[in-house]
Amino acid sequence: MYSVVHGNRKQATDVQEFISLLDNLSAHPLAQGLFDPAPDLIVSRAPGRLDVMGGIADYSGSHVLELPIAEATFAAVQLNEQRQLNIVTLLYEEPYHSSFTMPLSVFDGPIDYEKAREFFQLEDAGGWASYVAGVFLVLMREQQANFASGANILISSRVPLGKGVSSSAALEVAVMEAVAAAYDIKVEAREKALLCQKVENMVVGAPCGVMDQMTAVFGERDRLLLMLCQPAELKGTIAVPSQLRLWGIDSGIRHSVGGADYGSVRAGAFMGARIIADLKTDFSKYLASISPAEFESEYLAQLPKRVSGTAFLERYRGTMDPVTTVDPHKDYAIRLPTAHPIYENARVQRFVELLKKGGAFEELGELMYESHQSYTALGLNSGGTDLLVELVRKAGPAAGLFGAKITGGGSGGTVAVLGNETSATAVEGVASAYAKETGHQPYIFNGSSNGSQSFGTLRLSLSHR
Repeated sequence: MYSVVHGNRKQATDVQEFISLLDNLSAHPLAQGLFDPAPDLIVSRAPGRLDVMGGIADYSGSHVLELPIAEATFAAVQLNEQRQLNIVTLLYEEPYHSSFTMPLSVFDGPIDYEKAREFFQLEDAGGWASYVAGVFLVLMREQQANFASGANILISSRVPLGKGVSSSAALEVAVMEAVAAAYDIKVEAREKALLCQKVENMVVGAPCGVMDQMTAVFGERDRLLLMLCQPAELKGTIAVPSQLRLWGIDSGIRHSVGGADYGSVRAGAFMGARIIADLKTDFSKYLASISPAEFESEYLAQLPKRVSGTAFLERYRGTMDPVTTVDPHKDYAIRLPTAHPIYENARVQRFVELLKKGGAFEELGELMYESHQSYTALGLNSGGTDLLVELVRKAGPAAGLFGAKITGGGSGGTVAVLGNETSATAVEGVASAYAKETGHQPYIFNGSSNGSQSFGTLRLSLSHR
C-alpha cells in the first residue's frame, strides 16, 4: 500500500482515488510491474478547464477568462536506471488504456523538434505519447536538463478527450510538474506553462495558444482566471458571484486543436496581422491590442475577405507566428479571423467589468451568445454545439439560464453555460432535450478545482504491511 510521505493529499477529493489505483495496479495488465517496489513515486495533479470567454483569441493577445474544472489528470513518476521511458495511461475508459516505451537516447543531442515529431508519427501510440515524452525533450532543449535516469510514468485522467476542456494541457502540466520534481529541476510556475505549450506546439505539432496550460497551472477553485495572452500575463482571479453557476455540456462532437478549421482560422488571423503591420507603424503584433473603433476606422476596409496562400506569400513572405503555416495551395478567409480577436477581447473586458459590479446577468449571457455567433461566422461551430446554445437560449432567464457559447478551439466539444443557483434542473433539461434530438447523452461538467501550483506534488512510499 502506498502512503504519503510528503505533500498534502487532502486538498483534492480525487487524490485517494488515484492512490487506490496505484495500490491495485495488478488489476490492470498494461500497468503490472510498471513500478519497482523500492523507489518513491512523485505524484502531480492538473485540471482541465472551461473556457468561459476568450477562447481562440488567446493566440492574438486577448484577455481570457477560464475556470479550472473538477476533472483532472494525475501523473506518477518513478526514476529508473535503464534510461528508458515506460509510460502507461489508464484513462477514464478502458479503450483509452495504452502503453509506450522508448529509450531516452532517442532525444540525445538534443534532437530538434522536427525530428521528434517524425519519430512519434512513425511509432505506434506515438501520438498520445508525444504529450508525455515531449516534456523530456523540451526540458532538454529549453532548460539544458540532463536525464541520466529514465522514468516509469503512470497517467490517470478524468478529463475527457476531445470535448474541448483541454485534456492535452492537463496531461502536459501534470507530467511537467511530476518530472520537474522527480529530477529536481527548478522551473518557475509560469515558465512551466510556457514549456508545456512548447510541448504541444513543437513536439506534438498542434498550434495551441497558452491559456489552457496557464489555467492548468494557476487555476483556483471556483474562481475565474483572468489572463492577458501577451504572451501569458496573469491579471488575477475573479470569484464567481454566489448567485451564478457555470456549467459545461458536452456536444459529443470530437474537438481537436489540430483540426483543419482551427488551423485555417488561426492562419487567417496571423495573415491579417501581417497585413496590418504594414499599415500600422506601432503595431504590437497582437491583434487584440487594437480597439474595435480603431479597427473599423483604419483597417477593416483594407483587409481582403479572402486571399490565396500563394498571393499572400508572394507579397508578405509569411506571418509573424513561428508555428503558423500558410499553404500556398489554399485560400484563406482574412477579414473575419482578423476581426474576431479584436471584438472578443472587448467582450471579455466588458464581461469582467460586469462581473466585478455584480448583477447584469442577462448582459453577461448576451456577451456569450455574441462570442458563439462570432465562432459561427468563422466556421468553428458545429451542429451539436449550435443546438445546445439554442436550447439554452430557448429555456432562457425564466429557467435561470442566461447565456452559452462554444469553448476553446471550437468545431465541436463543449458548450459553456451561464446560469444561476437554481439552474441545475434547467441544465439537466437541456441535456435531456439534446439527447432526445441527437441520441447522445451529454456529459455535464459541474464543479471546479485548484491548478497544479496549488496542489504541488506528493511523494508516495510503498509500505510493506
